[in-house]
Amino acid sequence: MGTDSASPVEPPVPTSAATLLDVLAARGWTLAVAESLTGGLVSATLVEVPGASAVLRGAVVAYATDLKGTLLGVDPALLDARGAVDPDVAAAMARGVRERLGADVGLATTGVAGPTPQDGHPPGTVHVAVVTAGTVRVASLRLGGDRAAVRGGAVDAVLALALDVLR
Repeated sequence: MGTDSASPVEPPVPTSAATLLDVLAARGWTLAVAESLTGGLVSATLVEVPGASAVLRGAVVAYATDLKGTLLGVDPALLDARGAVDPDVAAAMARGVRERLGADVGLATTGVAGPTPQDGHPPGTVHVAVVTAGTVRVASLRLGGDRAAVRGGAVDAVLALALDVLR
């Protein structure tokens, strides 16, 4: 009796990740990602795309608030005054990862995945940011669902915002 040898099945790649990487590659631009509530999901989504290494420089998961300051250069006074769940913190994270990783574009996610509030913000509060040499764009959202849905929604939101900025 022989065994059937199946080819490995590749997981589906979200269209927005592949499209974003294509747009960046066409410009000759690189990308860096700073993540908090998504905990690496943005970068994982990007690296599922074959050839992502031609564009993606790297990612920083700064889950703890203090790491947003030490690793990404977010002003500690801003973090003390507003906490980590803030649109200006998202922008500073994107700016910091762009600078520190030497990329043309920086993306960032911060927010509350739940199930409990954080610093007075309810679950589903999300801020995503995209920073280039000439642009800073932030989107603030209120996403529904459980932790997985909020985190997945944040990934979709930051990729969509990046595509919007670059088009």
